[in-house]
Amino acid sequence: MGITVPTLECARDPSFNETLGELVDNGTRVILIAAADVPEDSLSYPQLPFDADRLEGTVWRMLQRSAIVVLRARGKLSTAVLEVATRLGLFKLVRLSTLAGVIDVEGRRRPFADLSDLEPLFSVGGPDAREQRTALREVQRLLRAGVPCVNVCRPDALYDELFSYSGSGTLLTRERYISVRRFGIEDYDAAGDLIARGTADGYLAPRSDAQVDALLADGFGAFAGGQHLAGIGALRVAPGSSAGEVASLYAVTRFAGGGVGYHLVVFALDEADQRDLDFAYACTTSERVGRFFEAQGFDPVGPDAIPDEKWERYDEERRARVLCYRYDL
Repeated sequence: MGITVPTLECARDPSFNETLGELVDNGTRVILIAAADVPEDSLSYPQLPFDADRLEGTVWRMLQRSAIVVLRARGKLSTAVLEVATRLGLFKLVRLSTLAGVIDVEGRRRPFADLSDLEPLFSVGGPDAREQRTALREVQRLLRAGVPCVNVCRPDALYDELFSYSGSGTLLTRERYISVRRFGIEDYDAAGDLIARGTADGYLAPRSDAQVDALLADGFGAFAGGQHLAGIGALRVAPGSSAGEVASLYAVTRFAGGGVGYHLVVFALDEADQRDLDFAYACTTSERVGRFFEAQGFDPVGPDAIPDEKWERYDEERRARVLCYRYDL
């Protein structure tokens, strides 16, 4: 992983250095790309110029002795970052700056975006508009040059960006970031943890072990970058039924508003269509969630338009409040 060190303040930031230690403890090898005016003695790791002879082989041998290596820029930091990232084939580049992520046209932080999303973000105004445009130009060049993903965040928020569910900046990727697939057994640990989190947060109903097992068997996940579980959902079809319930939708906080729910619903509807069902439906007590389903093409209906098996042993008080939505296939 590559991480930029744009200022002396960044190099001396305690949380930044603690995060470096955490990365090393997790087995990650880190290449710090330091700005020319960051003093050498502010970083206590092996160092060499970014344009050194035999850069690839030299860095490889240095990393055998130290998990962190510093490559120093001579002029513009962005020039060194682009050359280092492409020559060494870094799988991830973290661009540290004063930005707390990339802001969209509505003034909200984008948790992630891909290369095709960047153009509208160049025109966003505000006090950080110039810094955002500069950052986006650099990120665009990196992604087009083949770097798979670039994080943008502040130095003091690096730990949260790399290790927390909520994140603190923006992850920008070359390819479309979210993909959806059914769970395999190797996904059950992460999915089980996410179900527990959704239950604790009050978004998912409490379930017995048997019910969790059934959800995992019917479930599918939205995976960020092909590996990080960003959200879950399920299509439940009762035996002999011609309808399927889109249920248990829940997204990791970091990816809220990033299209995870949309991708999960599209996957559920495609699966319902492939199973030759007549319609899919969803039930919720949240008007906000109801508006989400309407935005995906579901029509609001009464409980009588939902299969009878949905209401077997269903709490009567909750049924009086539930909102129902149907999508005819």
